[in-house]
Amino acid sequence: MRYISTRGQSAPQSFCDILLGGLAPDGGLYLPESYPQVSRADLDAWRKLSYAELAFAILSRFIDDIPAADLKAICDKTYTADVYGYVRDGAKASDITPVHWLEPGKLGLLELSNGPTLAFKDMAMQLLGNLFEYVLDKRGEEINILGATSGDTGSAAEYAMRGKHGVRVFMLSPHGRMSAFQRAQMYSLQDANIYNIAVRGMFDDAQDVVKAVSNDHAYKAKYKIGAVNSINWGRVAAQVVYYFKGYFAATESNDQQVSFVVPSGNFGNICAGHIARMMGLPVAKLILATNENDVLDEFFRSGVYRPRNTAETHATSSPSMDISKASNFERFVFDLVGRNGNAVRELWSKVDAGGAFDLSATPEFAAIGQYGFASGSSNHAARLATIRLADEKYATVIDTHTADGLKVALELRDPAVPTLVLETAQPAKFEETIVEALGRKPTRPAGLDNIEALPQRVEVMDVDAEAIKALIARTVEAG
Repeated sequence: MRYISTRGQSAPQSFCDILLGGLAPDGGLYLPESYPQVSRADLDAWRKLSYAELAFAILSRFIDDIPAADLKAICDKTYTADVYGYVRDGAKASDITPVHWLEPGKLGLLELSNGPTLAFKDMAMQLLGNLFEYVLDKRGEEINILGATSGDTGSAAEYAMRGKHGVRVFMLSPHGRMSAFQRAQMYSLQDANIYNIAVRGMFDDAQDVVKAVSNDHAYKAKYKIGAVNSINWGRVAAQVVYYFKGYFAATESNDQQVSFVVPSGNFGNICAGHIARMMGLPVAKLILATNENDVLDEFFRSGVYRPRNTAETHATSSPSMDISKASNFERFVFDLVGRNGNAVRELWSKVDAGGAFDLSATPEFAAIGQYGFASGSSNHAARLATIRLADEKYATVIDTHTADGLKVALELRDPAVPTLVLETAQPAKFEETIVEALGRKPTRPAGLDNIEALPQRVEVMDVDAEAIKALIARTVEAG
């Protein structure tokens, strides 16, 4: 399996090379030259596999430069009940990604937040940590990971990489924009290989710094800069697995279809669903749910992709989706325009210059229905109302992002098709809004009762790529 850039000007690469590299040299994102196809026989064989077994079966279609026995060992090491077994509401999770039915057989939550940081990002990040360690050990190399987070990616990456030899993590986050719990999860880590940097801006500003550093090829090579954001293909590939697992949990046979509703800001999570569907998973609809930052909803409704600047990006009560430049969207557009790297490069030249593009009058947008997408949006009032509805009608407390997904699911689902809302995080991570909605605090897993009181270690900096590069250089050179 070889990987090509969405912008068409980088040579094909192996999985292990792009795992460590992040962005392609031409500024694009990597995708497989073609998507592996899944047959009915594959689905039949995979239906009863454990999560670790399913992960190996799927990932081995994308990874051919790690010996099968080693890749299987990595999957077995990653996907265990010990890692994904947080207790919620007094009961241990019954499976790594169980379905919690709100309306049996019709509407459910695909639980993805039973990992160490209580967010779906753990599903891929724990695997990425083990893959990084394996590849670096084989090559005798080190890596300095530079990432940006709107809330959950940062803690998931840090918990996956803490203590890993050969790895340092420099994580940028928007200063004062995350929940108190999210900040505490990241900033309280005292591991010597973890460095938190809070930038005075929004997530998009932090992401712009990551891209600027990655596009400085000499600096990137000298300081061995890698990526863990969903611009890293390894993250997206790992997320494909739980779409298959959710499908099997929601159906009795492979003649049925399932719709997935995905809260999304950066398009990474739903991009994995798009790839699962392209592989042959029987997906009826991929329904995207945004918050007040509705750039992606606007595109699927109008054909116009118009990223907002920092001043136009809302700070909301579902902060992990406070994103107005969806990095992974480029992967879908690459497929939409017939995998034409020149076309993608032209479109993103407008985006990178602060502009927009309009596909509304193109044949490509006219044919977008073949990809199964629908979309909707939510806001603070709707979020609170949906949290209350889930509590009163379904006796289930959900986090703010999952509430955005459930709100859109109730509006757009087809009652004849089982619909799964991808859970984003456990509600304890967004306690302030849960209290506003329900008048009581959500249950916290054991051991996290007073996480906000732990000592925190973070450096606050301006949005300045050169200053952040200098900080990384000083740290690396100091050993």
